[in-house]
Amino acid sequence: MGGLRPKSGLNRMAVARRGCRPRGSILGLLGLVLATATAWDVASLYCSFSSFCECDFRPDLPGLECDLAQHLAGQHLAKAVVGKALKAFIQNPAPSKPLVLSLHGWTGTGKSYVSSLLAQYLFQGGLRSPHVHHFSPIIHFPHPSHTEQYKKELKSWVQGNLTACGRSLFLFDEVDKLPPGLIEVLQPFLGPSWVVYGTNYRKAIFIFISNTGGEQINQVALEAWRSRRDREEISLQDLEPAVSRAVLDNPHYGFWQSGNMEEHLIDAVVPFLPLQRHHVRHCILNELAQLGLEPQEEVVQAVLDSITYFPEDEQLFSSNGCKTVASRVTFFL
Repeated sequence: MGGLRPKSGLNRMAVARRGCRPRGSILGLLGLVLATATAWDVASLYCSFSSFCECDFRPDLPGLECDLAQHLAGQHLAKAVVGKALKAFIQNPAPSKPLVLSLHGWTGTGKSYVSSLLAQYLFQGGLRSPHVHHFSPIIHFPHPSHTEQYKKELKSWVQGNLTACGRSLFLFDEVDKLPPGLIEVLQPFLGPSWVVYGTNYRKAIFIFISNTGGEQINQVALEAWRSRRDREEISLQDLEPAVSRAVLDNPHYGFWQSGNMEEHLIDAVVPFLPLQRHHVRHCILNELAQLGLEPQEEVVQAVLDSITYFPEDEQLFSSNGCKTVASRVTFFL
């Protein structure tokens, strides 16, 4: 397989399941614990003796929904689209094709964070699971002149790992920076075929992350604000056509001429809206809580004031979302 070795995590981010526990009585909680323990024992035995084992795939959709609700700021569409698509896919015992999500938006709006949460709440090993594969163009595909070699290695890696475990998650970061034509090698794995290359791949999940379409999403959000339209009223129908067109018209985008969009192999385009000042405040408070600190208004204000905003006249959206919040909080403490 050459030198292709996907990263085991996203930016080495460890995602903690904070405060997302069901409420109830002590007896109810004990019952839940016993039931969970029994289920895990059965699953362990099942995986030990059955050829149909789903590896360490242990989906916790309530936990995922809770974490998204508490910690993903300003992304009502992403929460709704991801939640709905994932729930339908997991509850289907025999999906007709893999789940393919394409995440789009400005930098720092939560795309990588959502991807890391999916790994954390779908697999027992989280980001360290051997069945979670993360690809970065800078690390794995740095030389466009080697595209043909990359195609062979990528096909071999995906095919080999899906043969070992049909319940696998493949994350492709910065798709807009992938060598043109590379993604087309994935097309057979993304469609509704029952068997590809002798293996059933219909239970896999593919996630593509990109900044492409971010400008179009920002423009829709800006126009909504200028017309005094509530941000929550922005719908997927307002954004999806513009994002799809941005992808198809960009020759530098990984999907360009791959056929993935035209063949409707993408199950859902997930738009991430630009973040306003109060959304960044939410990220700062989350970061302080993650550090075990109480809210400190002077730190919050210092971080907010250190960030640049756009457009120039309105100063409405953070230029890098919440991407640099962690380092800025540390600096101002």
